[in-house]
Amino acid sequence: MKAVSSNDVARILIVGGGYVGMYTALRLQRKLKQELRQGSVRITVVDPDPYMTYQPFLPEAAAGSLSPRHVVVPLRRVLPQCQVVIGEVTALDHDARTATVETLAAEAAGAADTEIAYDELILAPGSVSRTLPVPGLADHGIGFKTVEEAIGLRNHVLEQLDIASSTRDPAVRDAALTFVFVGGGYAGVEALAELEDMARYAVRYYHNVEATDLKWILVEATGKILPEVGPEMGRYAVRELRARNIDVRLDTRLDSCEDRIAVLSDGSRFPTRTLVWTAGVKPPPILAATGLPLNGRGRLKCTAALQVDGVAHAWAAGDAATIPDLTAPEPATPDEPPALCAPNAQHALRQARTLAENVAAAVRGGPLLDYRHKYTGSVASLGLHKGVAHVYGRKLRGYPAWFMHRAYHLSRIPTFNRKARVLAEWTLSGLFKREIVSLGSLENPRAEFELAAGTGRHNEAS
Repeated sequence: MKAVSSNDVARILIVGGGYVGMYTALRLQRKLKQELRQGSVRITVVDPDPYMTYQPFLPEAAAGSLSPRHVVVPLRRVLPQCQVVIGEVTALDHDARTATVETLAAEAAGAADTEIAYDELILAPGSVSRTLPVPGLADHGIGFKTVEEAIGLRNHVLEQLDIASSTRDPAVRDAALTFVFVGGGYAGVEALAELEDMARYAVRYYHNVEATDLKWILVEATGKILPEVGPEMGRYAVRELRARNIDVRLDTRLDSCEDRIAVLSDGSRFPTRTLVWTAGVKPPPILAATGLPLNGRGRLKCTAALQVDGVAHAWAAGDAATIPDLTAPEPATPDEPPALCAPNAQHALRQARTLAENVAAAVRGGPLLDYRHKYTGSVASLGLHKGVAHVYGRKLRGYPAWFMHRAYHLSRIPTFNRKARVLAEWTLSGLFKREIVSLGSLENPRAEFELAAGTGRHNEAS
């Protein structure tokens, strides 16, 4: 059914500016170029951040191989035909076709939240970190899902080397040089591998810290890591990490991290000042407030055409949606649930393309397409010049897999501008030494001024 609002303007609201949100808006700009120029279509993108983060590059940003500003894509630059609203959707009334948005301006002025009317709703809010009620986790855990967290973790690791180098207390030194990562998926393994590479390089500039003093621990609750690359490559990754003196603990859980002591389910205890939590993601809370149909895990139930099941003019894709995998074999028994598309970047990018085609067809009154994509495989980095890959049935390891990882993601990051900047940084990093500077003070830039204006060491006598 063709969707046109009462004022003859089809209003498309996209909730989320990540993979699905940004790529869908980018393609809608091209598909609906004439309608946007005539004013018969209006596209609004709502996201808490003014940029899209290309998350596969976060480990390299944390290791200093890439500048943080080059792993994000400014929404306003790539979406000039869309209205970009920086804010968070707090409520949806799909019957009335309105969304309540808490914007920065409303928060600063103490004003009421903004209401945005729409005709077509695209839900692509992504996911948030999934935490468990582990004692001490909220106080001492560090996430790894945003560019701010990645750069904060880089600064933190380098600061721990400074602490270890400047203390005579062996307990403080051991805790500073112990790094615990929880979660054996892409985020945890790649972050640990890249940061271990960086720290091992950095200690050559410390007169009293050796690479053998560093203790890296990977904790995974299941019996394997990197399940996306297959069991054989997963076992190779374990061997590769252990060969680098990284303690990989499978079938192990984090029971507590109170008082900066990581207590594992196997009885081990590790005093540590660094505990990185990458143990999965969950749907954002806004989905529960939409009133739209959800599955048992809180994700939106969708059809193969990326429509919210049983709801007109509502669409979803990516981490927040359950999409039937039409390329998977039929269930062996009637009681077995149908296969679903994995919530990963490979599907998200392709779902965005189909989603934009279908929303454009809904606006114009055309037929809809079903999403169909056979999973081609995965690549993962294990640090500089090291990696694993399982693509189109072929298994690669070491330098070829690492090169494929970089080439694939360079081809996928949006805009020529970002591609050129990333390639230039990689080229320069191959010619010059690593950057090992910690800029932790950037996280609290007013500290020095507050000290000077208060009763600190810079206080002037009256």
